[in-house]
Amino acid sequence: MAKSIGVVERLWRYPVKSTGGETLDSIEVDGRGLTGDRLYAVRDGDGKLGSGKNTRRFRRMDGLLRLGSRLGRRLDSPELLDPLGSPVANPDAFLTAYLERPVELAREDAVSHFDQLPVSVLTTATLDWVRRTVATAVVDERRFRPNILLRTPPGTPPFTEDGWFGHEGVVGGVRLAFVRSSERCAMTGTAQPGLPYAPEILRALAVHHDLRLDALAIVQRPGRMRVGDRLSLR
Repeated sequence: MAKSIGVVERLWRYPVKSTGGETLDSIEVDGRGLTGDRLYAVRDGDGKLGSGKNTRRFRRMDGLLRLGSRLGRRLDSPELLDPLGSPVANPDAFLTAYLERPVELAREDAVSHFDQLPVSVLTTATLDWVRRTVATAVVDERRFRPNILLRTPPGTPPFTEDGWFGHEGVVGGVRLAFVRSSERCAMTGTAQPGLPYAPEILRALAVHHDLRLDALAIVQRPGRMRVGDRLSLR
């Protein structure tokens, strides 16, 4: 039996990995995830992708979160925004000068741009817990880069997302399978427009919740979701 657990308050897409994203009223979701999400990334000469950490696929490139990105309706022409929010005419040249290394804006090919799974859902119950626990920091959902911010009813406990793993969620015409949570890194406290440096957020998550926050899902049935849609769990 399906149980309604919240309402979509905001939808986020991040056209260029590790930069700021765009909010949308509605979006198509395919087997890969939200259409256009992390479709592009900053790639260096070694083939590594710009990120907040160093791994086999990723290379830490400080400053990307100060940039923005948007796609609109076209997936073949992402727009890169400078730290003041102005469109950049030549993204490759700008990024090379900004990061002080030769890089290019690259569309996803055989190497996935996702750190983990394609769809991230965060509840307002958990976000409000972060605000209360880390009262010294400026906190909003941009710290955690969800695709869906879900407005949950009053009294919903923080980290309610943990109870979704192994269940299916239906939102609009989309069916999701919830698998696990994201393991958070230093990007949660990285400065970005309107959000100053706040390392205490990651420390709080380490103490209280094993560095984990949100619910990650894979797409079981593509479709369209909208702000105001209810998410039902079954």
